[in-house]
Amino acid sequence: MYAPHIAAAHPDRPAFIMASTGETVTYAEFEARSNQLAHLLVDEGLARTDHYSVIMENNNRYFEACGAGERSGLYYTCINSFLTAEELAFIIDDSESQVVITSKAKLAVVLDALADCPKVTLTLVVGGGDADGLAAHGLEDGASVGPSRIVDYAQAIADKPTEPIANERLGTSMLYSSGTTGRPKGILRPLPNVPPTEPLALFTFLANLWQYREDMVYLSPAPLYHSAPQAANNLTIQAGGTAVIMERFDAATYLSLIEKYKVTHTQLVPTMFSRLLKLPDEDRNRADLSSLEIAIHAAAPCPAQVKDDMIEWWGPIIHEYYGATEGLGFTACDSEEWLAHRGTVGKVILGDLHILDDDMQPLPNGEPGTIWFKTASDFAYHNDEAKTLEATSPDGTMTTVNDVGYVDDDGFLHLTDRKTFMIISGGVNIYPQETENLLITHPLVYDAAVIGVPNDDLGEEVKAVVQPMPGIEPNDELAQTLVAFCAEHLSRQKVPRSIDFEDELPRLPTGKLYKRKLRDRYWADRGDGANKIV
Repeated sequence: MYAPHIAAAHPDRPAFIMASTGETVTYAEFEARSNQLAHLLVDEGLARTDHYSVIMENNNRYFEACGAGERSGLYYTCINSFLTAEELAFIIDDSESQVVITSKAKLAVVLDALADCPKVTLTLVVGGGDADGLAAHGLEDGASVGPSRIVDYAQAIADKPTEPIANERLGTSMLYSSGTTGRPKGILRPLPNVPPTEPLALFTFLANLWQYREDMVYLSPAPLYHSAPQAANNLTIQAGGTAVIMERFDAATYLSLIEKYKVTHTQLVPTMFSRLLKLPDEDRNRADLSSLEIAIHAAAPCPAQVKDDMIEWWGPIIHEYYGATEGLGFTACDSEEWLAHRGTVGKVILGDLHILDDDMQPLPNGEPGTIWFKTASDFAYHNDEAKTLEATSPDGTMTTVNDVGYVDDDGFLHLTDRKTFMIISGGVNIYPQETENLLITHPLVYDAAVIGVPNDDLGEEVKAVVQPMPGIEPNDELAQTLVAFCAEHLSRQKVPRSIDFEDELPRLPTGKLYKRKLRDRYWADRGDGANKIV
């Protein structure tokens, strides 16, 4: 998020707008604030390739918290703001962060985490000077919690220069995997010692692919700590466009914002598609969506019927991509390509794709196997050589995140599931994604997860956990209806043997199911399977 050229040419242009309040931050304001924070970080003693963390809800200081690092040669780690203190402490400490930037809304959990973060010397609190900020926690500005000073953010940067620091260098994010299948891992990429005017090649590639431009308006409905909105908003600001930031996703509000701001670009996850499609017709048809040019989706598998319905509604403007945060490789497709290869996540446009069996032998087209890439960009898991080696082929030439898929005869990749989510029932390998994709299309289902649970005879059996639509009573009749629906469309081994109901599934705001947490409920007293997903 480095755009001094836009601030110089168009100082009063909105860099971003907060959706719930309409608050506008101009490019001139964004540039000045980012520089002030960069000065503070340098004054705190952080040098090129040092680390700091950002733990906040979507707010009006998030972008400058990242932009400061990108102009001072630092790695910044944006952390899921819904984590527990223990989970936060692990990432803060593992990333070797020296500074934490948080908000008054997240201060309580951060204070709990700091007890296990001895490397942190400064914690900046957005809104810390408010009545419900530091004082609400019995703290004065500058108070210490362990080795860290706790300081109001605005006060801390107030007297810092608004001009750039000396010798600006390129910085970048070091994000962590979502931890849906195990402990999160920091994804460390080499950081070239260049000025921030020379962005990483991947960003230039993505800006060209999705036609980012100076007069665009990007609607951001997802948490800013995630890699996809990080990249999309970064590209918007570098191009000189305007980003509209939703503090949280609401389907009807999302549609109204497209009309209000004449949005041209957006990026969603499949669960957002499902929420939009299940709105009443009057809500779906109320807003003018004609300004939309490109709607991108990724992050989780999209049920084919859901995507069919979205293309029918919005037209052929929907683009899909597949690429792990690790940056191993990248596939993409537009609506026309997807319709011709229904279910694909696209053709490879970065990296060298290989589908291999468990013996590292290539598989023919159409046969699922582990997805490996001859890596498009270098990476390592921070402080975890064992995990890096585990994700690397024996000859050191390829890497994987253990996704499973196949390539069709035209070279389009289709995902099957994560290898770590595979259910082994009576010796049969079952990938649950197909069953989940089907269940989510049922009009009585709001959300669904399919997992393997203990079975003394088969080892595991298939169970669905369903969140019914609002107003739908969860009962045996509904369970039987859904089992019959699955049996009508799936082979016998993929049909759930039982269905449980939950008020809400543990799905991350990025759209990914937190399957490990869900599955652990059923394996908690069974040592033979409790640690299967690692």
